[in-house]
Amino acid sequence: MIVHPPSILAGFLCGALGVGLFTWRALRRRTARAIEAERRAQAAERLAELGSMTSGLAHEIKNPLSTLTLNAQLLREEILDSELPEETRATVSRRVDALARESARLKDILSDFLQFAGRMKLDPQPHDLGAIVHELADFFHPQADSAGVLMRVDVPGMPVMARVDAGLLKQALLNLAINAVQAMNPEGRAAPGERQGELLLRLEFNSLGDEARLSVIDNGPGIPAERRATIFRPYASTKPGGSGLGLATTRRIVEEHGGTVKLFNGPGGGTCFTLCLPLHGPSVTPASPSP
Repeated sequence: MIVHPPSILAGFLCGALGVGLFTWRALRRRTARAIEAERRAQAAERLAELGSMTSGLAHEIKNPLSTLTLNAQLLREEILDSELPEETRATVSRRVDALARESARLKDILSDFLQFAGRMKLDPQPHDLGAIVHELADFFHPQADSAGVLMRVDVPGMPVMARVDAGLLKQALLNLAINAVQAMNPEGRAAPGERQGELLLRLEFNSLGDEARLSVIDNGPGIPAERRATIFRPYASTKPGGSGLGLATTRRIVEEHGGTVKLFNGPGGGTCFTLCLPLHGPSVTPASPSP
């Protein structure tokens, strides 16, 4: 029988205890990670189910609203053609108009929600970003003029090619342009020749030639510091009647392209939103359209 000195036996026992403790801790951490991963998977599944339910509910509400708006318009025409007293016709007509307006507004809110909450399917193709900016400017020019806003475009003299979804990118820029004009002229209308502000659409690219910067710049009142942290959140709008999804949708479109949105306030007022986009396009393969 071999008798080990006490110091050797104690060292052996301490080593075995240390290995066992290390193994137990490793198993505990592994189990905790597995439980956390399962919890996250369940939470993601519940969110996906909730998203599908809310999207379906929005569709179910939107369709009757279209019918309601149409019937309100038909009812207004019948009221105007009726033999009711003039004062009664005018009163009922105003109420029907209010019903039609609110129905149309709710329909627009639901459309914005469905666009934001639904699956965004990019179709990135090579496009000249300068041409996209000019097309948007041509489309938005009448609205800017009506609000008394001078709109200018500043793009390079050479094509700036990038892989983007042109339709979605125009939507992102349009949301910013609409916000800028509304910030400079909340009423949306101006007398002929009256100047309410200036709007600049600018396109630049960095020195490495791998990123484009699309900026929407206005000389309005700027954005208060307390709103800067929440401005891109859904339903954070302070505008009466606004859906609160314009900036959130813009950010999502840009992020789906692999880019970022930056916000700057001018020292003397005004706001600059800059969309930073990789010229090579999204880093992931876009989803194919649903059949």
